[in-house]
Amino acid sequence: MPEASPEPGQEARPKARPEAQPGAQREAPPAARPEARPGAQHEAPPDAHPPAQPPTHHTAVPETKPEAMTDTTGAGPGFPAAAVPGGAPPPQPAPPHTVLKSLLGAWALAACSAEETAAVETHLTDCASCADEALRLRDAVGLLHPADSLDLDPLLRSRVLEGCLGRRPPRIPVPEWATPYDAETAKLDALLHDMGEAEWRAPVRLRWFESERLVERATTVAGVIGHLLTVDGLVATSLGLPDPLGDRAPQGAPGPTTRTEAYWQMAGEEPGRLATHGPWREQSYALIRTVSFAGGGVGELAVPYGRLQLPMCDALLDRAFGCWVHAGDIADAVDYPYEPPAAGHVHQLIDLATRLLPTALAHRRRAGLAAQPQKLVEAGAPGRTLHLEVEGSGGGHWYIPLDSPAALGTKELTVAHIALDSAEFCQLAAGHISPEEAAAGQDGEREAIRDVLFATASLSRL
Repeated sequence: MPEASPEPGQEARPKARPEAQPGAQREAPPAARPEARPGAQHEAPPDAHPPAQPPTHHTAVPETKPEAMTDTTGAGPGFPAAAVPGGAPPPQPAPPHTVLKSLLGAWALAACSAEETAAVETHLTDCASCADEALRLRDAVGLLHPADSLDLDPLLRSRVLEGCLGRRPPRIPVPEWATPYDAETAKLDALLHDMGEAEWRAPVRLRWFESERLVERATTVAGVIGHLLTVDGLVATSLGLPDPLGDRAPQGAPGPTTRTEAYWQMAGEEPGRLATHGPWREQSYALIRTVSFAGGGVGELAVPYGRLQLPMCDALLDRAFGCWVHAGDIADAVDYPYEPPAAGHVHQLIDLATRLLPTALAHRRRAGLAAQPQKLVEAGAPGRTLHLEVEGSGGGHWYIPLDSPAALGTKELTVAHIALDSAEFCQLAAGHISPEEAAAGQDGEREAIRDVLFATASLSRL
């Protein structure tokens, strides 16, 4: 039905619709009127006339319509995303160029937050000058001095002692063959002092090579120190010092494994810190004092290792090697860095292992685990030889006789050559890696190379 025309003298005034306010509630209409729907046109009822308007001089206002909104949140029409809980916030504008340029130094040092890093790296793809500056800063970072560890240098003790002894020689010096044991026990003692009570119960897996395969034994940090205490006790009893096992020591001439098992049974499943650390350290002090005061002849005193006997000078080198290896096991268990021995001490330990290799080869031949010698060689006579080259700290060249423990290894009769890193050779001798895993440079008779690598692994024990 057409709308009524305005009376003469009146201006036509369109009806203004109020704009919808986002998130605001609308007033309820009077009961006599039907409820208005947003955005819908009001229809006049039939035969209804608009009320008379007084004359006005207002300018006509154009009709306004509610702004269209797209529903992307599922909240319904008329609600923007930011007004809905959980809606995606509007994207933040990128920081200005000056701010991003000021962050390049922190970015090069990896000190920016994740948001700053993303903003800087996005900017670097668009700004050539900042990209060049970032490359220069990254190169400069590589020239900075690395952060020093808070731990003391493990060689500090040796340097201090060397300086002191250089100024005033000791009245009673420690024998040269006992200095590796003195140094390694001091390093392990420092590590143990830094450990908390709970770390003494940390699980440790002892590994060695036996019956042509790697074997393991689970224990704790305290159990490892108990093992060192009882095996060092073999040296102690040879010097007339008390046996740490006391009356419970196995009868006869037990080896390291039998003594260790006896100690673990005596101490229980988890020996404590007080039961192991103090006695072990006191015994190591007593060993160094005794061999230092005993004079030069003590180095030839025999120390029984079960079926094997070693002179005192070699026995203390063997105990230094065991202390270093098991200190590394403990450090791995508690996630603590541990440095290898000094180069001169490593050389002494490798030299001991190479001197034991001909005897180890002979034992394996008697057990049918190694090839028989090609010919018999008289004691002291030169025979077939393997050239062992150990590279790195404490390395050197050794010539291993292959046909007899009493034969003489010579460069002229070399039939095979093995090259190993010093750390890898020590890991092989400790039974921590198998002969197949040793990344050795090999040349010459394959059978001789295999026999020497397996003989080196067989030097290990619990």
